[in-house]
Amino acid sequence: MPASNIRIDGERLWSTLMETAQFGATELGGLRRLTLTDEDKQVRDWFRAACTDAGCTVSIDEMGSIFARRSGSDPAAAPILFGSHLDTQPTGGKFDGILGVLAGLEVMRTLNAFGYTTRHPLEAIDWTNEEGSRFAPAMVASGVFGGAFTRDFAWARTDHDGVTLADALARIGYRGDLPCGGRKPAAYFELHIEQGPILEAARETIGVVTGIQGIKWVDMTVTGQASHSGTTPMPVRRDALVGAAQIVAVARSIAERHAPSARATVGRFEVAPNSRNVVPGSVQLTVDIRHPDANVLATMHAALLDEARRAVAPLDIAFETVNDSPPIAFDPICIDAVREAAQRLRLPAREMVSGAGHDAAYLARVCPTGMIFIPCEGGLSHNEIENATFADVAAGAQVLLEAILAADQRLP
Repeated sequence: MPASNIRIDGERLWSTLMETAQFGATELGGLRRLTLTDEDKQVRDWFRAACTDAGCTVSIDEMGSIFARRSGSDPAAAPILFGSHLDTQPTGGKFDGILGVLAGLEVMRTLNAFGYTTRHPLEAIDWTNEEGSRFAPAMVASGVFGGAFTRDFAWARTDHDGVTLADALARIGYRGDLPCGGRKPAAYFELHIEQGPILEAARETIGVVTGIQGIKWVDMTVTGQASHSGTTPMPVRRDALVGAAQIVAVARSIAERHAPSARATVGRFEVAPNSRNVVPGSVQLTVDIRHPDANVLATMHAALLDEARRAVAPLDIAFETVNDSPPIAFDPICIDAVREAAQRLRLPAREMVSGAGHDAAYLARVCPTGMIFIPCEGGLSHNEIENATFADVAAGAQVLLEAILAADQRLP
């Protein structure tokens, strides 16, 4: 069977997307499936069973990531990996990450249906804790695989309630025995919704992703003095929330000074004691800054720390940079495989840099890596109403399949 004649089953892929959307479903049609919760366990169990039914050998590594392996004709060849994540934001959608995992399953099912054997082994993956919503930093499992973090560092991450990642893995039965990382795959591909408006606005179907912009997450704590709201005069108040509000303006100002590529977001505020008649004594907040140029990102980071300190004075402030992911350039072989697949299929495409972080950023440290984007409705993601069309989902999965088959022929 010539590889050029192999076509994925779009209906089957769409069906699996809708079927898995029952795990953690929300009233607005989205998902709440935080990593290593009961809902995450449900979808993990489903994925393992589906991969086993597809004839794959399934293994779990020490970080809880799931690897579904389909043998190739050359037992000495390194595997070609592809996948994404099944965990979601607290109010997430049905496609972010999930498409990449289930498209990987569809690749396996399609090759089975056509009786096609690749030379390299293939492995479809669900990476643990990509979102970072429960445990920071994000993409921690792929980060361990890629050598950015140690396993013990990752295991010691805690959620808001003080539960460690290691204990959460054990609770749902997903702390596996397979070592995380320490091997060199032949390549890695990841299919994902764009999570932005560019492809939809341009009426293009495929994003040929050339790299990922750099990301830094900074946790800050502003400390003042809690006091009675009715008896504390305004001039003597040490209101931590007023200081924290200044940091929001600082972050936005820094991004605007480095427009149009810079991004800055304050995404979380935790006010203590959080009472209507008490002047806030402390505020914990998070700042997310991004830029595709490492030097500019470093400048933004330094400015954030300096200007935040000056903005809250004379209040106290403490900083911790909990995520530091540098800009990534993807491998030309993988980029070409994606570009040429889109051309063969006559799909309108463009090259682009990802504004969001992805597991592919850490895989690029250890093997040739590429990504494929498809449009999402309104450019909206990390939202319950996130949506993608059937046609774009099927097109993206077909490009993924053809890119994998091209890499199978070109890579040693």
